[in-house]
Amino acid sequence: MSAVVVAAVLPCSCERDAENVSSGLDDYYYIERMKKLRLAPAYTGDSYRWTVRTASGADSLLSTDREYIFLAQHEGEYVITFELDDGGRGYKQTFPVTVLHEEVEYSPYTASVYEYCPAPGQFVNTMPIYEPGDDTETMRQKAEDDLVNDVMITLGAYGGYVTFAFDHTVVNVPGEKDFYIKGNSFYSDIPGYAEQRGGNCEPGIVMVAFDRNMNGRPDDDEWYELAGSEYNNSATIKNYGITYSRPVEHDPVPDASGTLTDTLYIPWKDNRGNSGHIYKNMYHTQSYYPEWIDAEELTFSGTRLPDNGKDVSGWGSYYVLYSYPWGYADNHPNDSIGLNSFDIGWAVDSQGNKVSLPGADFIRVYTGVNQYCGWVGETSTEISRAQDLHVQADMQPNAAPLTIRRAKQTNK
Repeated sequence: MSAVVVAAVLPCSCERDAENVSSGLDDYYYIERMKKLRLAPAYTGDSYRWTVRTASGADSLLSTDREYIFLAQHEGEYVITFELDDGGRGYKQTFPVTVLHEEVEYSPYTASVYEYCPAPGQFVNTMPIYEPGDDTETMRQKAEDDLVNDVMITLGAYGGYVTFAFDHTVVNVPGEKDFYIKGNSFYSDIPGYAEQRGGNCEPGIVMVAFDRNMNGRPDDDEWYELAGSEYNNSATIKNYGITYSRPVEHDPVPDASGTLTDTLYIPWKDNRGNSGHIYKNMYHTQSYYPEWIDAEELTFSGTRLPDNGKDVSGWGSYYVLYSYPWGYADNHPNDSIGLNSFDIGWAVDSQGNKVSLPGADFIRVYTGVNQYCGWVGETSTEISRAQDLHVQADMQPNAAPLTIRRAKQTNK
């Protein structure tokens, strides 16, 4: 358990002293900031109420659930009151929670990766590098090493994802952005496109989970999408699913230019009756299917954003991928700090209902567009490290993004 709990040694001041020994709540608690404290009373009733005393002396409602997970961004003493209505005398207990500064300073940056599951793509097996003998665990570790050290990783085509965390819970601070994710987007240097925020923008959808069972793993915890600017766009597809098949031996079918060396490379089909291929191009000759995965098929699902790429040349020589206004990773250049930052308050459940989370323990980013832009290749989200905006950092978000190995387009 992440919280440091001090057991009660004095009688509790409450309304049912005789039953206090079995209330399940202590007289007082000590806990580090940004760490969770589960408060689980033993009593049951018809309704429950958790409140915290404000600076003015009033009580502010925290929760009406039987159990409550306390989480605080700042140090200090928080006076909590639990009330139970059972149709009789009820029960009430007030106790302080003292929030302390952590003994070991938190890092503001990505600390761990739990899953690395890219979809096929032209940078797969190179970002990070696959070596013979690597398996799911060694590739997860390589992805973790890269993100911790601010090195770019690819998520591949639509649906490919990574799940990561900090060394603490990112607190949901009302009215503020909570964390920032670096990507590799850039605006075109051709006049006109930059003003329209167009260039190479490959939006990734961001999800968060709160570790309610407090086991330190993203297992049974519910995931919530952070609803970005396109969430309610009529062209956005919810509950989209896609399956990629391992490439089988066949005679490659290049395009007329020869830039695409195999237009029938990796087949895919979706749950909308559509099908297509991940093409192979002359710039990346390694396998695009994750080499460490034995499965013959890879299936991903989630929200699919509208296509954002346009062949502005008219004959396939220059593509512009336009950014969406806000709410997606790898969607704006890194110097657009606010547009690459995320508010946990944007979270919605699977039905699109807004939810209120105390914070986020796990963050998932997945490629949100299923689109192929000719010789430029599939649209694939790439990210490097993330930052908790509520922890002091020496990060320099204005630093130039890492350059991935994609051939530069020319306006011909």
